[in-house]
Amino acid sequence: MKKIGADEAGRGCVLGPLIVCAYCADDSLEPEFKAKGVRDSKLLTASTRASLRNYLMTKGEASVVELSAQEITRAMRSRVSLNELEARAVADALKKLPEAPVIVDSPDPNPSKFARRIGKYYSGDVTAENKADFNHVMAAAASIIAKEVREQRVAELTEELGDFGSGYPSDPRTKQFLEEHSADAAIQKHLRHEWDTLKQYACLVKLSDFQ
Repeated sequence: MKKIGADEAGRGCVLGPLIVCAYCADDSLEPEFKAKGVRDSKLLTASTRASLRNYLMTKGEASVVELSAQEITRAMRSRVSLNELEARAVADALKKLPEAPVIVDSPDPNPSKFARRIGKYYSGDVTAENKADFNHVMAAAASIIAKEVREQRVAELTEELGDFGSGYPSDPRTKQFLEEHSADAAIQKHLRHEWDTLKQYACLVKLSDFQ
């Protein structure tokens, strides 16, 4: 029987996109996935994660949805919560895959509430769970692919903007980059302007100038 796992990467970043991945494979492969070391992407080295991503793509099907920083900023300025935006993205990813039971990593401490959010946009069988990427191998597979796509986008943005680190506000390199470049015109469309962390910096260019 097919099973789907879903997770995201880059949710807490102040710079760059949020990546959502839904991954579908036969549940008979779960023991093999575990034996190969498929687990929460946060527990893997970059080289292991990249190798597992390539392996997983030969065993199943991935559907990826990318939410740009501009989309996130516009949504939050329109009073759309990040949880709502992510739930919609999960649903969009699921619609591209065969229908199967879904386990999704919930960003909401009330997982059933997050599942109901997804249910507004997708009619399939969805279970949301905190730490699903740690407890369920299909969600872990989705986390690996989402993280790899996010890392690819970070590499592309680094080529464009310079070294800004990971994009997470806790990253010293990201903090330094924002202190030095937060008002630069080139980075405005890549910033999440409604993040409280960002508001401490002098971001002088309006998002509307780059829409």
